[in-house]
Amino acid sequence: MNEIGKRYTCATCQTQVICVKKGAGRFSCHAAPMELLTAKPLPSSD
Repeated sequence: MNEIGKRYTCATCQTQVICVKKGAGRFSCHAAPMELLTAKPLPSSD
């Protein structure tokens, strides 16, 4: 199930969507489920 406020991306075309409403189902693009985009780690400030 999709999570509200999370960004999802297509591995094929790099299209991104943001979930704004919870519901049954999953985002898909090119007949494949879209992947949850994770935050990039911040560089250390050493």
